[in-house]
Amino acid sequence: MNTQDYVALDERYGAHNYHPLDVVIARAQGIWVYDVEGKRYLDFLSAYSAVNQGHCHPRIVQALKDQAGKVALTSRAFRNDQLGLLCKELCELTGYEKALPMNSGTEAIETALKAARKWGYMVKGVPADQAEIIACTDNFHGRSITVVSFSSEPLYRDGYGPFTPGFTVIPYGDADALAAAITPNTVAFLLEPIQGESGVRIPPAGYLRQAADICRERGVLLMADEIQSGLGRAGKLLACEWEDVRPDVAVIGKALSGGMYPVSAVLASAEVMDVFDPGSHGSTFGGNPLACAVAREALRVLVDENLVENSARLGAYFLEQLRTIQSPHVKEMRGRGLFVGVELWPAAGGARRFCEVLAQRGLLCKETHQHVIRFAPPLVITQPDLDWALGHVREVLTSL
Repeated sequence: MNTQDYVALDERYGAHNYHPLDVVIARAQGIWVYDVEGKRYLDFLSAYSAVNQGHCHPRIVQALKDQAGKVALTSRAFRNDQLGLLCKELCELTGYEKALPMNSGTEAIETALKAARKWGYMVKGVPADQAEIIACTDNFHGRSITVVSFSSEPLYRDGYGPFTPGFTVIPYGDADALAAAITPNTVAFLLEPIQGESGVRIPPAGYLRQAADICRERGVLLMADEIQSGLGRAGKLLACEWEDVRPDVAVIGKALSGGMYPVSAVLASAEVMDVFDPGSHGSTFGGNPLACAVAREALRVLVDENLVENSARLGAYFLEQLRTIQSPHVKEMRGRGLFVGVELWPAAGGARRFCEVLAQRGLLCKETHQHVIRFAPPLVITQPDLDWALGHVREVLTSL
């Protein structure tokens, strides 16, 4: 079967809830992926930052194999010998007191929302069923009904009402708007330190610190969605560290497993996490031994191979080089670490056509919100490979 055969199968039998580029990947290693015809591409998206450690990292693959041969799933009806170790290692690495592993990022966000509401009732003293949570415009926190209830993107909401109440949406990056939106019933403020899906949008300098101070002064939990921006992607272990902010609750996922298995986690203080008692929240697969073993090795790879530092160093170089490109199509280039967005003017005709030409040249990236090209290579990339990619980006941005 060739590429078109596989595309036809997807179109005929699959739901059309995505609009992928027509590249059919059959295998991958490190920063490279190969299609069914054997053509090689440099992966410049990293599965939306899930493969920060590179595709099929041999240490993570081995951890998966070793654990799969022992026990993969026990459910939380019983204990397993991996869960406690993962929680301990996560807390030691990040400085939080407790961790609650889940599966998908959306599931972890839902967990954080539930924790915040329950904390509001049990600790803050908010009247029953009156808790309010503040979120930001242009956010992306997942696809569940509750999460799209506070999305400002019409496409994510169309046809899915009625929506979950209890959320207020304010402009991203506006500390004054945050202060004005807080009421006695506000329990949490949820934000992305860098908004990925909306185009790698970075808030104004000092915003995260201001938000943290406002939340602390007003008795509101600051909750950071670090699912895409964390674990080295933005050149820090967690992107909030750019302003020396440690949120009350941090949500991680994606690269927590190096792309080998769905693993996410909520990190928080004991005060927040202890609102959960047996039976009040759970997941059959959450914290399963296979997931925990994979996540433990993925974290070790992140540390042992200095991937956070590599992201910071090469990210600064990459952005510096990108900004030397003189293209009439480019409105703005922005990023932190190896998390970069190139925003094009509307007259450029949309970002997708640039991504399609880059794919033909062997460089895979993807448009987001129509006019932004997102660049996010695996953190194991080297400067020579980055230079190779830069050459193609330069030619495409200046020649189309």
